[in-house]
Amino acid sequence: MKVLVLNGSPKGEQSVTMQYVQYLAKTHPEREFLVRNVAHRVRSLERHPEQFDELIAEVRQADLVLWAFPLYILLVCSQYKRFIELITERGAGEAFRGRYAATLSTSINYYDTTAHRYLQAVCDDLGMFYLGSYSANMQDLMKPDERRRLEGFAADLFASIERGSRTARLYAPLRYDPRPFAPAAPQRRVSTAGKRVVVLTDARPEQANLLAMIDRFRDSLEGEVEVLNLHDVDIQGGCLGCLRCGAAYQCAYTGKDGFIDFYNEKLKTADVLVFAGAVVDRQLSWKWREFFDRSFFNTHTPSLTGKQIAFLVSGPLSQLPDLRLVYEAWVELQRSHLAAFLSDEAESSAELEAALDGLAERLVRLAGSGYIRPQTFLGVAGMKIFRDDVFGHLRVVFRADHQAYKRLGIYNFPQYRWGQRIMVRLAYLVTGLPGIRRRWPAMIRQGMLWPYQRVLRAV
Repeated sequence: MKVLVLNGSPKGEQSVTMQYVQYLAKTHPEREFLVRNVAHRVRSLERHPEQFDELIAEVRQADLVLWAFPLYILLVCSQYKRFIELITERGAGEAFRGRYAATLSTSINYYDTTAHRYLQAVCDDLGMFYLGSYSANMQDLMKPDERRRLEGFAADLFASIERGSRTARLYAPLRYDPRPFAPAAPQRRVSTAGKRVVVLTDARPEQANLLAMIDRFRDSLEGEVEVLNLHDVDIQGGCLGCLRCGAAYQCAYTGKDGFIDFYNEKLKTADVLVFAGAVVDRQLSWKWREFFDRSFFNTHTPSLTGKQIAFLVSGPLSQLPDLRLVYEAWVELQRSHLAAFLSDEAESSAELEAALDGLAERLVRLAGSGYIRPQTFLGVAGMKIFRDDVFGHLRVVFRADHQAYKRLGIYNFPQYRWGQRIMVRLAYLVTGLPGIRRRWPAMIRQGMLWPYQRVLRAV
């Protein structure tokens, strides 16, 4: 049995993910494992079509295609995303059809689900038989129980292939037939009221609807609206995963390209940020992935706190809940406010015009009031993962995060609240008394409301 591993790490073989692949290869010597470092080599694959064709020929010979990758900002890295886009651009999807596929990732389990679901959808679109995912915490390989779990995953994969098992498609094909957006001039314009509004896009000349959405949004506002294109930014490459930034927010690209200055001078100083992009294989393009990956020079520390943020999307956004989830979570991590997603799926140009006018007015108004919606599970749970891991074993690498988390109050461990712990312990003992337990149902209903009633009486 031939297992073709498509390695999604920019570090190539020097990747934690590849240690898991090597473990599988060593424990299954009867299987032929062939590793191809597609993320590490993506520029070469892009520039030399013959190398890409050789890789596709290997896909045709594989019994199992294993998509193996580290997690980068709620998804796969930009280099891996670019490779996936090349498959479609070069008409190579046919080679994947009917092949078995599985996904394996390493991370700290921060939105690993969105990355695996994205790749499962890619496999469905390619006509592959998707057998499942394995999401390992980075340190799992050192634990005997987790090694046995990994072996169980591999055993199921190989048994399914040998028995010729078939799997059902989970993600339906996307349906998208956009109406050309031909906006009229706005009847009135909303003053930016001195707020700095920046639109960031990766739009190409052929993406007429996206460009029209950007122009109409800009025309809705009276005042300066700066439109910046990622293709014009001096970005020499995607995130390398080197973690040099962990000590003091210093990137390996510092002094080698203009991204950090661009981020600090253009985005951190804005009051309103509008991200405008088109859907490419169920997510925004690899260029957007590159932007978010490179923003990791801020590591896990919020860097755009207090911004008003919106997304303009050309594509079937209503069919892509995971795309929305990725950016909802990212905005909450930043401690900013997500005002809206808008797509060009509107029934008419007039409908989209009205939505863009309303979004422009709302963004400026919210920037003036400083309103930030409370965090949901997306931000609260995600930040607790960062909090615990940075305080624990990641503190050595991410020293800058550790200092920032102390300063920002992110280290809000409940076990440090001694007064609360003592009160809870006393209440726990008292409410265990038989007499109290009999009256507990009535007491708890009243007791839960008492603190709120104090607040309401004071209004």
